[in-house]
Parts: sequence; C-alpha cells; structure tokens
Amino acid sequence: MKVADMDRREFGLGLTALAFGGLAGCAASDLFTGSSGPSPLVADPDGILDLRPGYAYRVISRGGDVMDDGHVVGDRADGMGCFGLGNGRVALVRNHELQARHHESGPFGSRPVPLAYDRSDDGLALPGGTSTLVYDLRSRKVEAQYQSLAGTIRNCSGGVTPWGSWLTCEEDVTRAGNGVARDHGWVFEVPASHKGLVEPVPLTAMGRFNHEAAAIDPATGIVYLTEDRDDSLFYRFLPAQRGRLSAGGRLQALAFVEPGIDDTRNWSEVTLPIGGARPVRWIDLDGTHSPDDDLRLRGHASSAARFARGEGVHFGNGSIYFCCTSGGAAKLGQVFRYRPSSAEGQPAERSSPAMLQNFVESTDPRMFNFGDNLTVAPNGHLVVCEDQYSLVVDNHLRGVSPAGEVYTLARCRLQTELAGACFSPDGSTLFVNLYSPAMTLAITGPWTTA
Repeated sequence: MKVADMDRREFGLGLTALAFGGLAGCAASDLFTGSSGPSPLVADPDGILDLRPGYAYRVISRGGDVMDDGHVVGDRADGMGCFGLGNGRVALVRNHELQARHHESGPFGSRPVPLAYDRSDDGLALPGGTSTLVYDLRSRKVEAQYQSLAGTIRNCSGGVTPWGSWLTCEEDVTRAGNGVARDHGWVFEVPASHKGLVEPVPLTAMGRFNHEAAAIDPATGIVYLTEDRDDSLFYRFLPAQRGRLSAGGRLQALAFVEPGIDDTRNWSEVTLPIGGARPVRWIDLDGTHSPDDDLRLRGHASSAARFARGEGVHFGNGSIYFCCTSGGAAKLGQVFRYRPSSAEGQPAERSSPAMLQNFVESTDPRMFNFGDNLTVAPNGHLVVCEDQYSLVVDNHLRGVSPAGEVYTLARCRLQTELAGACFSPDGSTLFVNLYSPAMTLAITGPWTTA
C-alpha cells in the first residue's frame, strides 16, 4: 500500500485549499454512475461529506479526542466493525494504521502502556492497534471510548466474527531487530465487549504476510483473508476448532480448477471477463510463518492465482465479496464474488467446486476508482469505500446493486480516504471513518429500503 517509497496516505497531504478548489467544479451530478444514471448529492455546508437526499451524518469521534482511559484517539482510522451490545447500544472497534514513526499522531504519547504486543527501541509501545467506541443509537451519543489493542503496526482492515470479536490485521511484515522487538504481519482478535486493552495474542496459524482484511462465513466458520500486494493471493483459514482461532488450523490459497489460468488481474490479457465466473479449488500452504515474506511467491509457484492488491472482504448474500484495488484492464479496481461450495472445506467440495466471479471491474475512474473497504447494506447492495491516491483525491462511497450496477452514495470533500464502512445490527446507521485527520461518522437514512 505504497506509492514508490512514500506512505500512500501521505501522498498529497498538506495540499493547499487552492489545489482542492480545482475539484469544486466537478459537481456530483457529473459523476459517472453506470446504468443507474447521475446520482444527485446534496453539498455539505461543512465541507466534509456530500450525501444523497434523505441521508444525514454526524461526527461522533475525532483524532486527538481524549478517551476514557486517558489516551487520545489516534490518527489514520481505517477498518472498523460494529457489534450489538443490547438496548440500542453498539460497540465500534476501529483500526489505526500507525507505524513506529507515528508516535506523535498515536494514542499514547509517552504515557505507560502495560499491555502492548511490541515496543520500539526507545521502549515506547508501538502506536498501532485498535480503539473501541460505545455508541447509543437512540440518543446518538458516544458513551465511552478507549484503546483496546496496543503495540502493533499498520492495522489496516479486518473483519467481524460471529461470536462478537474483531479480527484486526497488520499490513506490515517488519522483522524483529528492525527497530522493534518482535516479528509483525499477524492477525489479532479483539472482543468487542472487552473494556480496556486486551491481551495481544497473534493468531500465527493464519499466516504472516501483508494482511489486509478478513471475513468469516457463519455457516462454516471458515475465515477468508486478503493480502495487499500487486501479486497477492486470496487465502482461507480452516480452523481446527470452530470459533476458537487461537487453536490453529490450515491456511490455503485459491487456485483455478482449469489448468493454465493463474491470474485474475486482467492486466496483460483478460482471463476473467467482467461478469465471468470460473470454478476454483484450494491448495495447502506450508511455511506460513514466512520469515522471508515469500508466502505469496511460493503459493503462486504451486498454482495459486494472483490478485491485484486484495483489500476489503465481507460476507453477505451467501457470498464472499472482496475488492482488488488496482485490478482490471484499466487498473482502476475490481470486486470479486466468491460463491462457496455446498461442501465448503470438506473433501466433497472437489466434485462441487466453489465459483469465483469478476463481479465488477471499473472501466472509468468516475465509475469506480480504487475500491478498498466494503460492506453489504441491509438492502443487499454493496457499499464500497474508494481510496484513490493522486496529488488531489476525490474519494466516494459507491453502491453496487445485486446486478453489478455502480452508483454514487457519497463524496468525501476532504483530502483523505473513506474507510471502515459497517452497519449497525438494525440497519439504521452506516458508520464510516475518514482516514486522516481521523474522524468517525454515523450516517443515517433509508438504508433498509433505498
């Protein structure tokens, strides 16, 4: 997730208002939205987020806010999950994609942090991790905020579990001895109802690589994992004990059933046309702790398919949907739909294989530009967060209908990405993060019927 040697989210930060002013003439009604036609957005007088008529947002948390534990809300808010707590209350577990050099924008400063997975050479807890917000949907107020995981690096996205926890993923493979004391590149589990810092235990059986996001099929308990690299793989984890990921399991990578097909990116040739689907299989991986960060290379050598920067992944409508940020012939992004086998994870799946469909592939930056986090709305449509990076960015929330039609839901007016889209259990509220300066928004509207 870098542009050359720069952190991609730093690319374009600090631009002048004049630079952004050049975008002001691009009205929302001019945006390409596929066959759904133009999407009328209402300009936000506060200059944060333009929305469709009938929708409204409120800022419920900002970077730098003092939390209940004395720490502050960290910057670089990324993936996020929402969990019901009962009585109209929800917990939002939110990632912060911070590295060791981001202490100044992290949650801790020089305050002591007793439960931290790792520390930098100066003894300070690494600033990456998660924070948790408790929010009342009825009063529309935050009841509590606190840091819930500390000492990790570049917590990018993740996924919710059926048993009420958030899987937070490190998008970093720094080795011990490089300014830190421990290896990184793991998945960690954060129970949503836990108050305060959790014991940081890496789920090492889920592999060490540039983790992006995770999704669990509640029917099987299988975990599906994405990797943010130009030549990434799509993984699944078969847990030894359903619902207890720390007990270990098998890590596999997706491959096509048909011989000679091993690339989904459509860069040099179209191997998976828009709307097209092919049967797939899974291959076992070994050496999954991957000290040399070569898991994807060894997997591809064993016929695993390549993907163009796997990003957000989510279960819904009986399928697993995931974004590939720079996939497609135009390199503007793809959304894949994985339809599990009726015998998923069992030997019988060989006779009834799962299918992988190129559900959406952007052909125009105004249609869809570098999709990242995504979720499934109560009406069955996808909600996709854009994360384009150029000198001046113009990111949107895009909707995708069950027929694969793309339309515009919202436009971010700030020079940052949208991330962490997730719905409250009752479907009334979409929560989404603005990456930097960090904000968390609660968006209400007719999500269940629109």
